[in-house]
Amino acid sequence: MGGVIAPVPRQISGRAPQGTPLYVHVPFCAAKCHYCDFFSVAAEGEDLEGAIDALLAEAAARAGPLPPTVFVGGGTPSLLDETQLTRLFEGLQSLIDFRSSALEVTVECNPESLDRRKAEHLLALGATRLSVGVQALDDGVLERFGRVHSAADALRGVEAARASGARVSTDLIYAYPGQTTDKWASDLSTLLDFELSHLSAYNLTYEEGTRFHRWLGEGKLAQLPDELELELFWMARRAATERGLDAYEVSNYASSGYECAHNIGYWRNGPYVGIGPGAVSHVGGVRAGNPRSIPPWRSGVDKGGVALAWSEGLGALEKLGETWWLGLRLAQGITPAEARAASGFEPDPARGPQADPALAIATRLVESGHLELRGERYRLTESGLPVADAVAAEFLRLTPGNLPA
Repeated sequence: MGGVIAPVPRQISGRAPQGTPLYVHVPFCAAKCHYCDFFSVAAEGEDLEGAIDALLAEAAARAGPLPPTVFVGGGTPSLLDETQLTRLFEGLQSLIDFRSSALEVTVECNPESLDRRKAEHLLALGATRLSVGVQALDDGVLERFGRVHSAADALRGVEAARASGARVSTDLIYAYPGQTTDKWASDLSTLLDFELSHLSAYNLTYEEGTRFHRWLGEGKLAQLPDELELELFWMARRAATERGLDAYEVSNYASSGYECAHNIGYWRNGPYVGIGPGAVSHVGGVRAGNPRSIPPWRSGVDKGGVALAWSEGLGALEKLGETWWLGLRLAQGITPAEARAASGFEPDPARGPQADPALAIATRLVESGHLELRGERYRLTESGLPVADAVAAEFLRLTPGNLPA
């Protein structure tokens, strides 16, 4: 599917409405990480200039003016040099005037391609938030991950981002093979000593198609016991909270007011435009994805500014389940009214107590101890948090042929 060009739905074919958040996918990395399932390619030998041209051409065709948030991810956007970054950001500015509207402009950075000069250059171009991919503070672990930076490089990258005056977020991965509680505590303490405004701590997953998935099947890697993974999860939560970072989402912690607004839009199942190979969009009730390959993406953009590999238009019931699934990841949870409004689902009074079928699932999860109800808001409990994906996925069962009795 990555190289297939699909028909373009009407909702995706033109520019998104004014005020639609924008995601820009820069697919180039110094090297492909062994656990990574996002579309990316090693930059050596690739046509970076041509890719920037295509990103701007796609933005001209599809990005709406005055977005409230912009997220430049990858890949490794900081791998681009200052001239390339200038061309990308100035091009976007001329097309959508994001500097007049965006309260948050995030750029993902890797330590090996970030110094203070580049960080300050990104801020001058309109970035407000730099997300630094640290992942671990052990050189052996970083090498196994396929990262090209050292632990010392990671700390220098974080310091460079802080010194620029940007809002700084860092990413860490836990539950990798051989990890100990002592090492995790040390990594958390070292990073939190930087007085960060945001921390993301992600449980390692073995995604199909990655080297880690293959190595796991070959017996070259061994997953940590569930009990240890759970202990590491709670360690991150305690450490972040003690440093003033609240858990506003299952894997994300921030000082008050420093939450990632762009990602919160995803968790609220809001609209967004994604440009670049492999990027996904959600506009006008249609979700669509670009080819996970550069040649067909560029070919489609060259022909008309749009290149899709797939699209789907969910019905209101499926959107209702998806909105619950996403919204329950947030610490504040979700209300049935919010879910109905975001999905466009209108209850059928003829079904009586089952007019909103999501409520039957939510009630069952309250009874099992995985959700709690405070006022009108449903939230994950301490029992539900570690299994958030499994709990929230119960709502994805909502289809016309699978309604609760």
